[in-house]
Amino acid sequence: MTMLPGSRRLDGAWLKLDDQDHPPGGQMSADIYDSWMRCITMGLDALRPPSPEFVDAAVLRQEQQRCSLVRGLALAEMHTLHQQIAGSNFMIAFATAEGLLLDIISDSSFSDASDAACIRAGSLWTESICGTNGLGTAAYLKRPIVVHGREHFFARYNNLTCVAAPIFAPDGEVAGILDASSDCMSRQAHTQALVAMAATQIENGLFREQHRGDILIAFHNRGEYLHTLSAGLLAVDNDGRILAANRAARVLLHGLPASAGRLFGDVFRGRFSDFVDEGRRKERQRLEDDVGSQFVATIENSRQFPMTHRVLAPRPTPPKSPAAPFISADQRIAAVVQRVAVAAARKMPILIRGETGTGKEQMARHAHAASRRSGSFVAVNCAALPDSLIEAELFGYTEGAFTGARKGGSAGLFKEADGGTLFLDEIGDMPVTLQAVLLRFLDDWTVRPVGGSKREVDVLLVSATNADLDDAIAKGRFRSDLLFRLNTLEVTLLPLRERTDFADIARHLMHKIDPSIALSEAAIQRLAQRGWDGNIRELRNALARLSLSETGPVIDAETVDVVLGAGRPERMAPKITVEEGAPADLHEIQRALVLSTFADTGNNISRTARRLGISRNTVYRALRGKPD
Repeated sequence: MTMLPGSRRLDGAWLKLDDQDHPPGGQMSADIYDSWMRCITMGLDALRPPSPEFVDAAVLRQEQQRCSLVRGLALAEMHTLHQQIAGSNFMIAFATAEGLLLDIISDSSFSDASDAACIRAGSLWTESICGTNGLGTAAYLKRPIVVHGREHFFARYNNLTCVAAPIFAPDGEVAGILDASSDCMSRQAHTQALVAMAATQIENGLFREQHRGDILIAFHNRGEYLHTLSAGLLAVDNDGRILAANRAARVLLHGLPASAGRLFGDVFRGRFSDFVDEGRRKERQRLEDDVGSQFVATIENSRQFPMTHRVLAPRPTPPKSPAAPFISADQRIAAVVQRVAVAAARKMPILIRGETGTGKEQMARHAHAASRRSGSFVAVNCAALPDSLIEAELFGYTEGAFTGARKGGSAGLFKEADGGTLFLDEIGDMPVTLQAVLLRFLDDWTVRPVGGSKREVDVLLVSATNADLDDAIAKGRFRSDLLFRLNTLEVTLLPLRERTDFADIARHLMHKIDPSIALSEAAIQRLAQRGWDGNIRELRNALARLSLSETGPVIDAETVDVVLGAGRPERMAPKITVEEGAPADLHEIQRALVLSTFADTGNNISRTARRLGISRNTVYRALRGKPD
């Protein structure tokens, strides 16, 4: 195997280190050379690494609790990084500013590696213990670093490339270290950029959290970057006094007096009270600094502040009725839930992918609740709207705009969701012609009703699909530029068969169906063995059938086999019967089962009848809304 020039230089460095107790400066970068010299000064011997050091479990828990805010934000970004750059022998880690490893996400090949035993939560990664390494060296330098292969001081880590970046709190202190380590043979050039972006995302999350009760201004020279990591963030108080600025804001306002304690008017032209009032009326507005540079700006939390020509203290957001919980005992799903909540609070467009029945609408409702928006949650099934009327349904129309138009017109679903959340389900089935209209809406957040004039709306946009949008783009059925605008945050919900919290989901659904009925552990295990192609929706239907069995308050494994059959429900489901004169709610249960199964089978009446063990006429009657 041919050795790379860089590897030869490092081999020479190791030989000279062995001979002379110091590395030659010309054979490695200045940062790595300085780190090796620090290691030598501290008395480390490259050929005799000290034993790994760990804190006890109580100290680890205490540190995890102390860092709970930054740790929660970091875990969400770690899961995203793992999806973006995972490969062979791969690990994402989060450590304290002192180099104490708090959390790890790794693949199985890394976990099985011979050196993995010393790379676990509770281990210490300072240079004084582990020599030159990503976490420890980034903690010392307080800036990003890449340590590749033999650049590590100790040979035990020579098979790894470590990319680490510090995370800074709003006060400028290091709040933690993020690290991505992979097999050096599969090093990816973009890893460093992705880790830096993740660190910035966490920093902005800390900034927003610290200034939750203050006025938060996001701004950028270009409007399309307003809700990205490139946007500047300013926190100001009710009098327009600047409290803090993130790193992007300091770059955008370089040379201007934007430090803490200065006034809005010291930096920008125009009155602060006018800016706040305009921010209550419009989602975006123009902002000009004192030297004439133009920005697009938004007040991220404008709805917390009343519109008046005199700036008043923040008004608390009215309490919202909590949304139904999204079960997330599975750590991967918990990370998705947290990322969605953060994005919703920032009014970022969210795209939810997943198989049918995985809970995409439930996740959208979670986003609405997390956004704390006072408006309505409006769900639209893009596949169910007729092509000829979809624009009128979404954007509204005036009276007489077309034949059959309702007297008085219609505000449209976008306007109905103003101040709230618009959920576009089955976005992959939206006609291409309407995609262009939706794209224009995302440029300026205004709608033009059919036959009317433009109106501004303020909506959180959440989309969902079970379609392969990449394939749809390749075939010309979906616009790639629209996808880029819809997926500022993109998450994928795991199918039920891959989730580790099946028992929690089953118990939660059964409690909603009938709180007086419980599932035995054996019943849950038997249910978990099934394929669940219809995911949570199919499980809900099966549990509803089980709830009708007369087996007492606890359903056991035998009842599961009898009611659902030993194989797939479609082949062996028993017949559902409702006696004449039964209570109306029992008829409604049967009808709900029929309608749900009808949707699961792709609106196939014969398959619905076979799966439920009922006649086709019973299906017809349920679809017409008549009791059987």
